[in-house]
Amino acid sequence: MKQTIIFLLLMIAGVTSVKADNITVNGTSRSYNVIVPSNLGEGRPLLIFCHGYNQDANWMQNSEFKNDQVSMEAVCDTAKFVCVFPNGIDKAWDTGGDRDINFIKAIIEKMVTQHNIDRNRVYLGGFSMGGMLTYNAINKMSDQIAAFVSCSGPAVVTPKAGLRPIPLLHIQGTADNWSGVQPALNPWINHNGCSTTDRVISNYNGFSGAKLHIWGPGNDGVEVRLIELKDKGHWICKEKEVYTGKEIWNFCKNYSLNKTTPNVKISSPTTGGRYISFGPQGAVTFPDITITAQADDPNGTVEKVEFFDGTTLIATCTAKPYKTTLTPTKTGKHTLKAVATDNDGETSTASVEVTLAAPSSFTISSDIKEANAIPAGWTTYDSSEKRTGYSSGYSSGCRVLQFTGSTKGFNYGLYIRNINGRARQGYAKYGNSDAGTMLSLAPGHYTLKYKVCNWNMADFGEVEVRIEKRTGGTVIASQTYTPDINIGNVASNKFNSPALQTLEFDVTEQGNYVIAFYCAAAEWSDCIIGQLSLAANSFVATGLGHAATTDAAKTSDVWYSLDGRRIETITKPGLYISNGKIVLKK
Repeated sequence: MKQTIIFLLLMIAGVTSVKADNITVNGTSRSYNVIVPSNLGEGRPLLIFCHGYNQDANWMQNSEFKNDQVSMEAVCDTAKFVCVFPNGIDKAWDTGGDRDINFIKAIIEKMVTQHNIDRNRVYLGGFSMGGMLTYNAINKMSDQIAAFVSCSGPAVVTPKAGLRPIPLLHIQGTADNWSGVQPALNPWINHNGCSTTDRVISNYNGFSGAKLHIWGPGNDGVEVRLIELKDKGHWICKEKEVYTGKEIWNFCKNYSLNKTTPNVKISSPTTGGRYISFGPQGAVTFPDITITAQADDPNGTVEKVEFFDGTTLIATCTAKPYKTTLTPTKTGKHTLKAVATDNDGETSTASVEVTLAAPSSFTISSDIKEANAIPAGWTTYDSSEKRTGYSSGYSSGCRVLQFTGSTKGFNYGLYIRNINGRARQGYAKYGNSDAGTMLSLAPGHYTLKYKVCNWNMADFGEVEVRIEKRTGGTVIASQTYTPDINIGNVASNKFNSPALQTLEFDVTEQGNYVIAFYCAAAEWSDCIIGQLSLAANSFVATGLGHAATTDAAKTSDVWYSLDGRRIETITKPGLYISNGKIVLKK
């Protein structure tokens, strides 16, 4: 009997503690469940995981984090970390404000006091609405949370300026708002400097219903990960191969706020940058790419920073500034890497992905495909706010709109507006230096095709389209068009496809150019850009050494001076450009 009692006491002593507790936050009593492993020890991690809407901590812990093979208690007990399941007020969360952010902060302080938690290894996640709360917390608690996890709770949040690289894991079923996942991840993929092309592991962990997508490593070696669950709905995956509790821990455990490896970041070029160069076949040139990195070491010094184009070493810098130049010749995607090595021999890698393209034609509007974002390569201005792509999370102002009417001219369109009504104070420009895309044109004859309509102008408002030099803004071609379709200020309205407009123009000197759309000079004028493509019809040599033809051979009524200025009326004889050729006007 005595031996039995001792055995039972030992069994009890070894059981992980699970209990409910309370804490007062801003005058309100808040409750939570906490799992504390046996023999926890000191300086151990903390995971806080928030339930979904109309759920509570008990449901989250008992229904969704248990199955026949494993439980969250078992994961905590094996890895020795504390797990807290908080309760939202009225079974919901404040996903935009600070009420529940303060609750999470209070939980952290209490866990540090009660269990001597390591502040550098605190992790936050949530399911559904709890996942949306997690996204909200990234900008507000990045100094206290080492890694973030969202399950079935996508939310588009724009990273704040100066924010550190953010480790992020998202888990979602393809039958559960799957279209919202990529827009939620894109801001963090770009913010972290991760490659915009993911590495995909199918049949993840031997489970045919799962794929793992990995973006990165980006700055400081941080990754964004997505576990895609085929045909899964709005619930947490509890398959034995992909058990959510284990997946969360296996991701989060890699990150700490007090890492000892070097910090490294590529500050230029930006990830996703594109260099689009039109020119004769075999003679296309690309500009030099300056690669600049920032590096420091939290517990020592940086000994060197090595720069790579893929696996090819470009340069090694042993002192600041960490900077080099790449003269690219090969088209396609280039992964530019900076590898920092500290005095302890530890390394960290930052990478960005840039694309070099030499097309004969290019569909520029292919990136207009995500609602509430500014697409890559574009800059918008409405006379009040300037936005550059890629950026997202906009609910008003210039942005991409998604159209859902049963009859519609296009699925997505870039909406721009002019608030104050002054000339050229509302615009969208493709190829500006701040948007990460460079459009280089060789001398030749080009065709720009586009479709535009108005958004909320029943009386219609004209749209001016211009080809401008990137530096100085010199206009080499322009066209004004008044749409005859107005969508009517509601994305679900029906509307027909606008007529395809064509602007032909000549480029007389190699250089970088911008395609610009300007709203009318009227208050609250607007337009929607739906389709846009650029094609090169022919290329010509530059300079006076090129054989000139006579004006009898001209094929266009559009004339330019040799320095690229459009001429409405030729008043004296001389050499001019017409249809990509130098013409002698007598």
